[in-house]
Order: sequence, then C-alpha cells, then structure tokens
Amino acid sequence: MKKSILLLAMALVVSIVSLAQNDVLNKALQKEYKTKMKEFKKGGWEIFGSSRSLDVALLNHYDKLNKGGDGVYEIVGIASAFKSKNIGRQIAMNNACVIYSSQAGSLIKGRVVSDMGADADNLTVEFDHFYAAYERAVEKEIRGEIKESFSVIRQNKDGSYEMQSFFIFDEDGALNARMRAFENAAKESIAAQKYADIISKYINERVDPSEPPMEASQAPDAILTKDM
Repeated sequence: MKKSILLLAMALVVSIVSLAQNDVLNKALQKEYKTKMKEFKKGGWEIFGSSRSLDVALLNHYDKLNKGGDGVYEIVGIASAFKSKNIGRQIAMNNACVIYSSQAGSLIKGRVVSDMGADADNLTVEFDHFYAAYERAVEKEIRGEIKESFSVIRQNKDGSYEMQSFFIFDEDGALNARMRAFENAAKESIAAQKYADIISKYINERVDPSEPPMEASQAPDAILTKDM
C-alpha cells in the first residue's frame, strides 16, 4: 500500500514538473512569436506565395520547430534587390543552401586542421581543393532536404523587392546529404581519399546554420564527439 502511494506521489510530481516546463516553454514561444511579428510589421514584410496569413504561417513554423525537437533546424535565405518575385524566391533558396554548405565546409576544415596538424599543412593545396568540392556538393545535396516553411516579401523605394524565406530541415536528411556530398567530393581529391577515415568522422557532426562558421584557429585541440 505504501509503495503504491509512493509511486502515485512520484507520478504526480513528474506530471506537475512536466506541466510547469510546458507552461514556461509556451510563454517563451508566445514571447518569441510576438517579437517576430512586431519585427515583420515594423519592417513592412508581408506573406508571399501563401493563402494563409502571416500570423498563421509563423505559428505553424514555430510549431514544426518545437515538435521536431533538437533534430529539426531553421535556416533563413535572403534575396535582395530583385524584380521578379519567382527569381527572388530562387535566390533565397540558393542563399540558404550556400549558408549551410559554407558552415559544413568550415566545420570539416576546422576539425581536419586540428586533428592532422602538420600533415594538413603539408597538404594545404590538395585539402583546399577538397573543401571547395565538398561545399559545392553539400550545396547541391542539401537543396533536396530543406523545405520552405514560409516566405515574406517587401518592396523597396526603387520598385525592387526583398525576400526572406524560412526553411526547415531535419538532421537525418542533412546527414545523408553530407554523406553523399563527401563521397562525391572525395572522388576529386587524392588527399581526401587517403584520409577518408579521419574526415568521415566529422561528417556525422551536426551543422547548425544559426552558428557562425568555424575558423581553423577556433578548432578544438582534440576530436569532439557530439551527442546525436
């Protein structure tokens, strides 16, 4: 009997803590939503390419990010000073892919320089060729993994437009894209083929486009393994 009461009490405590955490999260999300909507309205941004209102589009966007947990990311593509709205949308998509590929390339370069030290210095030209090929391949492969959530647009005084496109992607799809990119880029680099086992370790590390690209000087002294 005492054991049952104890278990019931523990379950009640867990439930109360969970409700409290959800309440805090909901308040934080509401604050974030209000801040972003205020930013959009102040900047003169309007929803583009959707029959939904900007309010609903933003709420749905945050809901996708929240339900996806740590494995779902946001990336924002920017397009400036364009006349054709469809071209602007494509530019924003390209920009998002470039942002991601640059971050992925910087992460690999930072890890390789840190782990290989002098060996990497001796192969600088060959590795630079690989990094460039890898970034091009990632830019191509990630295109099929990021999904447009919504876009906003505004008109400039000269009649041209600006656009922000908000994309969502999950880490599983992004990892597959990075693996395909590595396989393709390695074909163009003898150094990458020689050190494939070392380089491939870092492909599994998450690439967060919200973080600034890693410089080689910022790389840790030892191999880092992130919890996936």
